[in-house]
Amino acid sequence: MGKQIITSIKFLIYMTIITGILYPLLITGISNILFSDKVSGSLVEINGKVIGSTLLGQNFEKPGYFHGRPSAIKYNPIPSGASNLSPMNPVLISLVTLRKKNFILTNLLSDTTSVPPEMVYSSASGIDPHISPESAMMQVERVARARDYDQDKKLKLVNLIKDMSETRQFSILGEPRINVFLLNLRTDSLK
Repeated sequence: MGKQIITSIKFLIYMTIITGILYPLLITGISNILFSDKVSGSLVEINGKVIGSTLLGQNFEKPGYFHGRPSAIKYNPIPSGASNLSPMNPVLISLVTLRKKNFILTNLLSDTTSVPPEMVYSSASGIDPHISPESAMMQVERVARARDYDQDKKLKLVNLIKDMSETRQFSILGEPRINVFLLNLRTDSLK
């Protein structure tokens, strides 16, 4: 019996060293070599100052910027999560109705416009940085007006959305999408 306990303790120590120290160090090292930008949080710097991450949704409220998905956690990545409200919850129904109305009014759309779901429902993480290309296209008029774009620049904005749109991963996973943070950065530099 004593021999089995000593063997078990040795096994526990070996496995703790292998799975708790060596394996994480190995994976971290490989990740730093192969995916260094992602390991560091996909941070974006301008003039030496970090302005955001391509992995996290941010709150863009100004009319000259494309707006992302609503966030139940105000885009705070620390307590990331959803509202967990059921589909029949009156609070959720009220929020969705208000968000739809605001999206239509803000983007000068007709009352009968079908608003894409990601613009009225917050994501499960609360920090999703993507919207559909359709949602971005619905915001073009507002962004172009706020930036005082002529027809030529407005067309460049539409082409920018088309160029930056990502397709389904491996042609089957997810939906077509566009990163709102990157789109706004590119819109700022549009000439």
